[in-house]
Amino acid sequence: MKFQYLVLLAFLATGITTSAQNDRDFKNFRLPDQRGINDFEAPKDTADNFDGVQVRIGGASTIQFQAVDHENSGDVELIEIGDNFNLATANLDLDVHLYDGVKMHLRTYLSSRHHPEPYVKGGYFQIDKLDFIREGFMADLMDKVTIKIGHMENNYGDAHFRRTDNARAIYNPFVGNLIMDAFTTEVGGEVYYRSNGFIGMVGLTNGKLNQSVTNPGTTKASFVGKVGYDKQIDEDFRFRLTGSVYTTGESARTYLYAGDRAGSRYYYVMEAPDASASGNFRSGRWNPGFNNELTAFMVNPFVKLGGLEFFGVIESASGKSNGEADTRNFTQLSGELIYRFGNEENFYVGGRYNTVGGETATGEDVDINRVQLSGGWFMTKNILAKVEYVSQKYDGFATGDILNEGKFNGLLLEAAISF
Repeated sequence: MKFQYLVLLAFLATGITTSAQNDRDFKNFRLPDQRGINDFEAPKDTADNFDGVQVRIGGASTIQFQAVDHENSGDVELIEIGDNFNLATANLDLDVHLYDGVKMHLRTYLSSRHHPEPYVKGGYFQIDKLDFIREGFMADLMDKVTIKIGHMENNYGDAHFRRTDNARAIYNPFVGNLIMDAFTTEVGGEVYYRSNGFIGMVGLTNGKLNQSVTNPGTTKASFVGKVGYDKQIDEDFRFRLTGSVYTTGESARTYLYAGDRAGSRYYYVMEAPDASASGNFRSGRWNPGFNNELTAFMVNPFVKLGGLEFFGVIESASGKSNGEADTRNFTQLSGELIYRFGNEENFYVGGRYNTVGGETATGEDVDINRVQLSGGWFMTKNILAKVEYVSQKYDGFATGDILNEGKFNGLLLEAAISF
């Protein structure tokens, strides 16, 4: 069935044109192939190419071969794992140019680790002009402003622009995402202002991953904000630095570190014998468990000098769950160094060190440390093959915890297609 989906996607991507669409590359749009690497927010260019309603059908597919071993103190039994292929995952993307300066994006997960059946991840409207109100309406302001509205991936931090989103793995130089993987989709809006390299964003969401009118008053709105600077200094040197915040004062359930329904790339690691791929889909990640109150800050430096690039994460999260008297804290640090080389930087090698530490709800001071070494080859701008060695260790977990003296390490091979 997954093969049939991919054949259908390829056919649609190459065989359908609408409204005189001769160019699949929309303006104000992050390209879903190698050319979109190291883009963050969608580019801002009011010189749009609108010529009637245009529909861009795209998607992604990926599969991994996993050869990873795991162990712990032996007090709690781990599931036996071997070397084999993981579930092939696939995305379907619809991008529609609705009007001059107005676009819609919709992503559907055709298959994912958590849900083998198709379901909608989310979507949004992106507004770069207000000409639908009146031609030239507030044009001077809209030269610098972008508005996004929808049930969408919230723009907290810069790491989510480089992470794997189910089958869309082409932007990620590694196979796995961060240990504390900040990602959530909530209903809300974001307003961006960009001028001469400076960027500012404010957003407000309803704080809910799963939408419902029941249990009113249990979840308050969440605030998202970002400020930063992003400049191509010269042909070889780019510098970007941003700071972000996500905060909610009251929630029936916060999802910032538990919002990814697609799942981890490290299947079954550090899981019990009764684990399942869908039921234990966050293997190898860490959710600090701030279920009802949460404030998180993330700072992200990014530097690219020729083919050498550095991306960093400095993150602090605090909060608590019902029943906890005191606020707890967790800190995450990550640094990755990538060197891209070859014609059009078609090859790369890189490494990432990622560490998370803080106090659990049961009072342990724990640390989780991961090293990832990776290499990749863009066979075409739409096809990426990569290999990763990963080693992760758990310290400070109590006797009787499945993570006590836990560790896993091994190799993963991944093939990713995106168009």
